[in-house]
Amino acid sequence: MKLLARTPIAPRHLVTAVAMLVLGILLVSGGQPSSASLQESRQRRTDQAPASPSPTPAQTPAPARTTTATGQTPTPSPRQGAPTLGEAPPPPRLRQKPTPVPTPEEIDPDSKITINSQLVNLQIRVIDRSNRPIDNVTKDSFHVFEDGVPQPIESVTKEEVPITYGLAVDTSLSLRSQIQTVIDAAKTIINSNKKDDETFIEKFISSDKIEQVAAFTSNKDVLLDAVDNLYLEGGQTAVIDGVYLAAESVAEYKQGNDSDRRRRALIVITDGEDRHSFYTEQQLMQRLREEDVQIFVIGFIGELEKEAGFIKKSPQAKAMALLNKFATETGGRAFFPQSLAELPDIANSIVRDMRTQYVVAYNPTNKEKDGSYRAIRVSVDDGPQRDKRVALTRSGRVAAREGGPAPKQGTSAGRQQVNGAPKSP
Repeated sequence: MKLLARTPIAPRHLVTAVAMLVLGILLVSGGQPSSASLQESRQRRTDQAPASPSPTPAQTPAPARTTTATGQTPTPSPRQGAPTLGEAPPPPRLRQKPTPVPTPEEIDPDSKITINSQLVNLQIRVIDRSNRPIDNVTKDSFHVFEDGVPQPIESVTKEEVPITYGLAVDTSLSLRSQIQTVIDAAKTIINSNKKDDETFIEKFISSDKIEQVAAFTSNKDVLLDAVDNLYLEGGQTAVIDGVYLAAESVAEYKQGNDSDRRRRALIVITDGEDRHSFYTEQQLMQRLREEDVQIFVIGFIGELEKEAGFIKKSPQAKAMALLNKFATETGGRAFFPQSLAELPDIANSIVRDMRTQYVVAYNPTNKEKDGSYRAIRVSVDDGPQRDKRVALTRSGRVAAREGGPAPKQGTSAGRQQVNGAPKSP
């Protein structure tokens, strides 16, 4: 057998032959790789994933995007140590502050609780023989007597409190020559008011001309304007009626949630000549005993007749006696100025007396609720140097009646009021 010798193939012919072979395979398979080879390629790529993560470099590149066997892109896992939001928080709600429930105090069932509602309070001024106030009196120095019987004193306090007072101004023609002095006196008193003081202004002439020209207020401008607008009118002067209605207004006035610790007073500016009043002097005194209202008087009596009749007091003496009685019955004071220059000192004295007083509370020994009148007297021990001390307060009180407060004496059925003044039908 004849052996054929191998003819070596040139390298370039070898490259051409391989290329033609690959082209032929692609033409036979339609130019698409087989699914088996594709699956094998995928599995091989997946199997080559590293078993454990390599150490994180200083700057970690974004992870390669991979697909699962189903062809879906998996949700990328958060980087180790990266913050996560978690579930969304619930919507905000207003948290109501709970109403505190007071803890009830433990009460001994065998104990007795006593509330004393019968204490009587007295506003007392203490002066020396020169009418100078004394402000260092102790509790043991006070002695209270009711109908001559010593009374047990529960407490004695001395403090400055707000004042509720009325200013009753006589605007009758009998004061025609002194009206400007009267207005100046009223302004001096109003200008001494403090922040929490409250004042109302009443003008009075005859019984049917008694009018409140300014309601209770702490506004000085309102009060001063009301005084500036005062004018004289004709009529039979009714001093008793004017004081009666003004004192009643002060006693009954109470503002809102006021604790009623205020001192109550009435300042009367008049010549004191009562010509014709519906109420009698006795009825007025009975009414004043029912109310804890101190009356301070500025009496311009200089123009009244000084000559007395055969069996009558002079008009001036009669007016002075009436005005002094207003003050002494209620624990107030009466002033009779001779000139306008005295008014500032008088106003300061009234304000000082109203503000700085002792409040003495005693428990009455007479518990009867019969509406009777009880006379009150207060004495004070002499000072360290045997200096005489005088206690000034109201002269008595009217006891309450069973089942209700004491009746308001001096009133009459069938009465009407015009402009705040009483008028017979």
